[in-house]
Amino acid sequence: MDQSFGLFFHLKKNKSVSTNELTVYLRITVDGIYSEVSTKRKCDPDNWNVSAGRLYGKSEAAREFNYYLDTLQQKVFETKRRLIEMDKELTAETIKNELLGRNNNPKYMLLEVFKHHNTQMAALVNREYAPGTLERYETSYRHTESFLQWKFKLNDIAIDKLNYEFITEYEFWLKSVRNCGHNTTMKYLANFKKIVIRCLKNGWLQKDPFIGFNMAKREVERTALTEHELQLLSAKSFSAERLSIVKDIFLFSCYSGLAYADVQKLKRSEIRIGIDGEKWIFTRRQKTDSSSRIPLLPPALHILERYTKHPQCKFGDKVLPVLSNQKMNAYLKEIADVCGITKNLTYHIARHTFATTVTLSNGVPIETVSKMLGHRNLKTTQHYAKILDMKVSEDMKNLKNRLCNK
Repeated sequence: MDQSFGLFFHLKKNKSVSTNELTVYLRITVDGIYSEVSTKRKCDPDNWNVSAGRLYGKSEAAREFNYYLDTLQQKVFETKRRLIEMDKELTAETIKNELLGRNNNPKYMLLEVFKHHNTQMAALVNREYAPGTLERYETSYRHTESFLQWKFKLNDIAIDKLNYEFITEYEFWLKSVRNCGHNTTMKYLANFKKIVIRCLKNGWLQKDPFIGFNMAKREVERTALTEHELQLLSAKSFSAERLSIVKDIFLFSCYSGLAYADVQKLKRSEIRIGIDGEKWIFTRRQKTDSSSRIPLLPPALHILERYTKHPQCKFGDKVLPVLSNQKMNAYLKEIADVCGITKNLTYHIARHTFATTVTLSNGVPIETVSKMLGHRNLKTTQHYAKILDMKVSEDMKNLKNRLCNK
């Protein structure tokens, strides 16, 4: 039901002050019942335009005074709109209390909300969230906690204090104090934004502090092994069993495209006969929970066969005896040194190698590669195609040959 609403500014004498100047009051009226708020500004009655509710004149002082009143008026309309959107009782008194910060709503604190979010996420790990996802949010919580101490010397802060400046200062802290790269900073801010969105949806925060903030990531060149480096690694033998195992597991990902977390959890039951009568991997990516169906190439099959009787695989229903990610990456650096590979060899390079050197460079359509990698968006796979100078060279040679034969 529509309610009558009005507001105007008027002068009112303060009994405790003996001066010719009068205080300007804002009167808010809803359904005939009004409430008044002092603007904390005074003026000479001779300079006051009663009908307009503003100062006479166009002097700098008059313009500044009237602009201040315009701003207060706009705040009243914003408060009214907010109360209606939140389905709260709309009266002159409730509007006044909102303006003066006297509302009875409980103060929601940022870290309390963040901690509650993480507690709920922890309860759903391995059902709706991967352990790594929880770990990222826990790290983001600790960063937020440290930032509040650094910037405000506070253990927590009210949700309604978040604004654009808070976000930009947080970005600066992550990049300077924490020495995070741009893309890593954007990942932490994306985690933080999820908490902000929760607050917005619950009505605890009225304006999104991320409005106008650019969260675009910078494109990073993805490293992959060349065909020569892949053959060099495959042909190398190691006397140390730990290095041989790590080499095999890394090569398995080079020929299957699976990320570390997906190889680690891969079960024997997920190796099944596909539509062509050959062995395929049928699994779901831990990171995105998207389906991956990957025909197994001969090099990957040979590696699997070597570990069929390995105790960790035989009794743990695992395909390969995968070590911790930290150990895998440490041993891969040893392997790279022995093989004379100068690239910073990390496990994720195996997935890039599958996408580029093994598949795209050999003419596998990008749509097929995207499906095997478990990407939800083809644009994600297209990042790999940008670094294929060899493929560009081959395609242009084919074009030149066709043009010459015409």
